[in-house]
Amino acid sequence: MGQPESREYRESEQSELPPGQRLQRGWPVTHYGPVPKFKPERWEFRVFGATADGDKHCWNHQDFSALPFSSVVADLHCVTKFSMIGAEWGGVLARTVLDLAPPAPDVTHVMVWAEYGFSSNLRLDDFASERTLFATHKDGELLTAEHGFPLRLVVPHLYAWKGPKWVRGVEYMTTDRRGFWEERGYHNIGDPWSEQRYSYQEEPGDGPEL
Repeated sequence: MGQPESREYRESEQSELPPGQRLQRGWPVTHYGPVPKFKPERWEFRVFGATADGDKHCWNHQDFSALPFSSVVADLHCVTKFSMIGAEWGGVLARTVLDLAPPAPDVTHVMVWAEYGFSSNLRLDDFASERTLFATHKDGELLTAEHGFPLRLVVPHLYAWKGPKWVRGVEYMTTDRRGFWEERGYHNIGDPWSEQRYSYQEEPGDGPEL
């Protein structure tokens, strides 16, 4: 066993946390519904909707795994108030997908689709961040099925629900619409530093027009 952490070290890590969050040792498993079974021969990643060329773009698992690999060191902040600090995520940058399958000029948002029809909406600028990553690895190891293998989205500057597990595709949108949790009372943007947890906290312009 390692030596107990000093109070100064714990406080320095706590100071990095968004308001209302607590430091988490380890990585709890949190998700809605069952863990899907991965079938590589049937797996496909799709980019569709308002693409620049009007076409749908698809990669099978082998081809997606061959895309340029990048690493991002980033925290993960769960809306249930735990934060995991300084994980190294490896995978394919969202910017790589945007370069390979560009959106039309009037695209403002994306919907990230995952297994079982789960979805999460993002502003295009959040999706295009240099730190947004389709993760296949954490700390040098393949993700486990419970944590999203073969692919999960990591958006470090937003709450973790904005980065779904078991991602299967991205839809480009010219207007915003709410995803799965956003339709069920969670904030449309999800900035942890502003504690944007729930839809009743939304300001004008935070969500889709009614």
